[in-house]
Amino acid sequence: MRGEGLKPGSSLTPHVSRLTDPPPLSLYIHLPWCVRKCPYCDFSSFESREGVPEQEYVTALLKDLEAALPQVWGRKIVSIFIGGGTPSLFSAREIDRLLTQVRTLLPVEAHAEITLEANPGTAEAQKFVGFRVAGVNRLSLGIQSFNPRHLQALGRIHDDREARAAVELALHHFDNVNLDLMYGLPGQSVDEALADIRAAIAFDPQHISAYHLTLEPNTVFYSRPPPLPDDDIAAAMQEGIETELAAAGYEHYETSAFARKNRRCRHNLNYWLFGDYLGIGAAAHGKLTSHDRILRQVRSRQPKAYMERALAGNAVEEEHEVAPQELPFEFMMNALRLTGGFPSALLAARIGMSSDATLAALKEAERRGLIERDESHIRPTLLGRRFLNDLLQLFLP
Repeated sequence: MRGEGLKPGSSLTPHVSRLTDPPPLSLYIHLPWCVRKCPYCDFSSFESREGVPEQEYVTALLKDLEAALPQVWGRKIVSIFIGGGTPSLFSAREIDRLLTQVRTLLPVEAHAEITLEANPGTAEAQKFVGFRVAGVNRLSLGIQSFNPRHLQALGRIHDDREARAAVELALHHFDNVNLDLMYGLPGQSVDEALADIRAAIAFDPQHISAYHLTLEPNTVFYSRPPPLPDDDIAAAMQEGIETELAAAGYEHYETSAFARKNRRCRHNLNYWLFGDYLGIGAAAHGKLTSHDRILRQVRSRQPKAYMERALAGNAVEEEHEVAPQELPFEFMMNALRLTGGFPSALLAARIGMSSDATLAALKEAERRGLIERDESHIRPTLLGRRFLNDLLQLFLP
């Protein structure tokens, strides 16, 4: 039987079989401080009004990592991502200490991708050199816009001149640079959104991320919404951005990600292909696979509480096993963000069950024109990418 008795939208209750070959493992490190909290930001970040206790925090990170070793023993790290907050607030000395000790505690692949996030307002040539020497080989710059009016509306601490100077500095010291941009900004026109993307393309970075500004709960913009472009204008921006990047030779490989050849973000790809990741740092999330279950973890959110718990060897505040019936949705929520989709066999490899368990939902998605599939591959159509939430709802338990 191939699931013919299942009705579209019905609950799927797969059995998790033994996973003999765990997925690739990445390491995420959260540095939660920033100079100023942006009004659209819903990440766990805190303004550094009294300075950053970087030495104490790095020590806590390493204690956290030591305590987590039994859960990842013998597994190689394929990528490291240092995010925030604004990680570039930390000194190159402490980033070097952190990465040196990570390599001491864990086997890291020889050519692992190691990314650090930086903001133009904290870009310094000496720091960038130090980050590179410490082992960072990919820099992700939070540009957001090259338009001074929009930067001001977003509450950014840098202006357009600092943004351009930071990009030039990053490309001088790193041969793998991502530029983060946003569109659908307060008062932004289609022409202004395209001007931003053309400015980014002119620098010829290896990777560009273009995100649609959304109003997230627990942000200033959510409680006091600014005037944003309507859905039709935002859709025109998205279409224009995708056209400009394609014409410039960038591959659109994920909903918001565009890359030069062989420059896809390996760390994010591991997320999207439902790989594992150990998350350390305040509010860091993790996903770890064992032979018969998948665990999700969350560290303490407040930096002070996190440091206290990490030094005591117990930084994990929440931990739960993902229910088997939730696994198809969790897998699809990640994998269907990839424009090229995923191999059909990956579903069984990542969640320990046959893709037959989701046959009804796949058939319904195909009937609605949201996916294309054959014997070996499943991919979202252009319609499916435009209405990704509708597509994902088909896989809810």
